[in-house]
Amino acid sequence: MSGIVVVGAQWGDEGKGKVTDMLAERADAIVRFQGGNNAGHTIVRDGETWKLHLMPSGILHPGKLCVIGNGVVVDPKVLTDELDELRHRGVETKSLRISANAHLIMPYHMMLDHAGEAKLGKLEIGTTRRGIGPCYADKAARLGIRVQDLLDEKILKKKIVAALDPKRSSLRPYARDPRLDLQAMSEEYLTYGHVLEPYIADTSRLVLQRLDRGDMVVFEGAQGAMLDIDHGTYPFVTSSNPVAGAACIGAGVGPKDIDEVWGVAKAYVTRVGAGPFPTELDGPLAEEMRERGGEYGTTTGRPRRVGWMDLVALRYAARLNSLTSLAITKLDVLAGFDPIRACVRYRGAEGAEFDYFPYHQTVLHHAAGEYVELAGFSEDISACRSESDLPAPARDYLEFVADFVGVPIALVGVGPSRDQVIWTGDGGDTAIRLAA
Repeated sequence: MSGIVVVGAQWGDEGKGKVTDMLAERADAIVRFQGGNNAGHTIVRDGETWKLHLMPSGILHPGKLCVIGNGVVVDPKVLTDELDELRHRGVETKSLRISANAHLIMPYHMMLDHAGEAKLGKLEIGTTRRGIGPCYADKAARLGIRVQDLLDEKILKKKIVAALDPKRSSLRPYARDPRLDLQAMSEEYLTYGHVLEPYIADTSRLVLQRLDRGDMVVFEGAQGAMLDIDHGTYPFVTSSNPVAGAACIGAGVGPKDIDEVWGVAKAYVTRVGAGPFPTELDGPLAEEMRERGGEYGTTTGRPRRVGWMDLVALRYAARLNSLTSLAITKLDVLAGFDPIRACVRYRGAEGAEFDYFPYHQTVLHHAAGEYVELAGFSEDISACRSESDLPAPARDYLEFVADFVGVPIALVGVGPSRDQVIWTGDGGDTAIRLAA
């Protein structure tokens, strides 16, 4: 079997949860390797909608090892609430394991996140204000508090004091906030520790055991490649690395444990928050695409910015992640748009053309997409289950995308439900097996 990484190939919200859920049906373990509850994966199964935030998408499959890896930042309140909701809806959660080395989001992280965005004003990045960035900052500064610290009251209190000390001036507006009381904070987090203790483990060892015995392990990323803190549209990015290489670091495995990398992309593009977006649409066309695609954040409910497919950025993401397969979601949303446009190069403010993703933010912020136009289709494709069922213009569009990016399309989404997919038979070994 194999280790398969599933990553977002755009600016997040591509439908990774649905793809991971389908792979999880055949997998033995599913590992979330980065990000926090700023992400949200929506899965529709048997008419029910599930909105997951920290939980690996495989949790809906009984008995599968589901891991929150060391690269994830964990808000214990969100996690315990999510566990309660899943159990209330009849989902078994005993197979969940949380890395003892994952870092915890603390109340002061959320305060700092709010204060930082407010200070930036019109220049705000557009974070979800859930404390993700400040938590990763503490991790890098070696002031982080980890999941394992929930099991030792003495260490927990010492670490909270050490972490708070350099933040006193930044937290001055919250000086009277009861959430910053050391005793209250310690007691709250120790309570979370009692709840989560049965799930805390050396998850790297558990995952390596599965790989060593030939099991199929799916590594699940959050957000998307264009939001990567190193390789995305900095500073309008997330605080972690949502690219395939980070799966090794965030799960505790080696590069040779990865056999396939699947990139998930919508048939168009969306983005949440501020930052450059060369193919962005506005006006009635944007509103129609947003409404038809249901483009509102799973976690925040914020309306997403929408645009035509950006093949320059997608090709960049494919190279950055060494994609072996593409999964194109929400093709059905394009029904009725004629023509369909796809961006194949950028034009800068000075008139220069770029057929590659420009590294300089000044160039990128002023870049506009240049397009090819392809014939649209009007048919409802939600019932299509094979490529031959699709109208010819839809097939032509998919072929154009695959040829331009240089990566085969393994799966096409034609509706929100997990059964509304087309397996093409292209892509890596796993895709071919699943299509058979």
